[in-house]
Amino acid sequence: MVNKAISLIGVPTDIGAGHRGASMGPEALRVANLVARLAKRGLEVIDRGNLQGPLNPWLPPHGGYRHLPEVVAWNQAVHEAIHAELVAGRLPVMLGGDHCLAIGSISAVARHCREQGKQLRVLWLDAHADFNTAEVTPSGNIHGMPVACLCGNGPMALVELGGHVPATTPDVFRQVGIRSVDEDEKRLVREAKVRIFDMRHIDEVGMKRTMEEALAGVDENTHLHVSFDVDFLDPTIAPGVGTTVRGGPNYREAQLCMEMIADTGRVGSLDIVELNPAFDKKNQTARLAVDLVESLFGKSTLIR
Repeated sequence: MVNKAISLIGVPTDIGAGHRGASMGPEALRVANLVARLAKRGLEVIDRGNLQGPLNPWLPPHGGYRHLPEVVAWNQAVHEAIHAELVAGRLPVMLGGDHCLAIGSISAVARHCREQGKQLRVLWLDAHADFNTAEVTPSGNIHGMPVACLCGNGPMALVELGGHVPATTPDVFRQVGIRSVDEDEKRLVREAKVRIFDMRHIDEVGMKRTMEEALAGVDENTHLHVSFDVDFLDPTIAPGVGTTVRGGPNYREAQLCMEMIADTGRVGSLDIVELNPAFDKKNQTARLAVDLVESLFGKSTLIR
């Protein structure tokens, strides 16, 4: 059964992104009534407020990375906050912020799994593989690098963040909805053997079969972490992101994805990232994200 004690942790920064605005994401999710909607599902929700960290200096890359010291500071804060909730027996939900913050959250979850003897499975719902490195990145934006960093390929300050190198191995990831991968990044994910269910795969076999494959092997000893980048969704239904990529899952596909994750009863932690209210229309993307998170915690269209 999924843990009913939920802690929301706001992380208001766009430090790793290429556009400003993801720092407003946590507040947009609160305005879209995330707390009340989850409480209505019978969950005991505590909003821990926002973590603090350095301001975004908005500088060009240095040594292949933009804002590395600031990214490290924010991720250290995330790591400690997420780990503390897990130790307290609660289910942490990180309200981002940009996707570089997954380095902190997932390294904390991986640390908890090692301490508890649990198997980790990460569902990475995203338009992007986020497996770039300083050598191949076109931009230096660290929100394109978290999976690589978690797998030990990145600057030492981020790779060593959770005290265990690498924090995770590529085999724990199942990436769903991918449709934008840089040329050199394709080689890196192939070499690392990351399991990727791209949009072509979803087109060919459907979301149901895709999620059955992505969730295969999840059992009672599995901690399931969902890293939900809002740009996973098609921009026609979710315009409020900084890096829109056409051709993502539609509303029903996204609902089915979340409902099938909920059916496992194994969700132990969640990231909601890359929501950018500066690009949104009347908070519709935040409202959709909240709707999908409700489904992730058990709301379904029919009584099953």
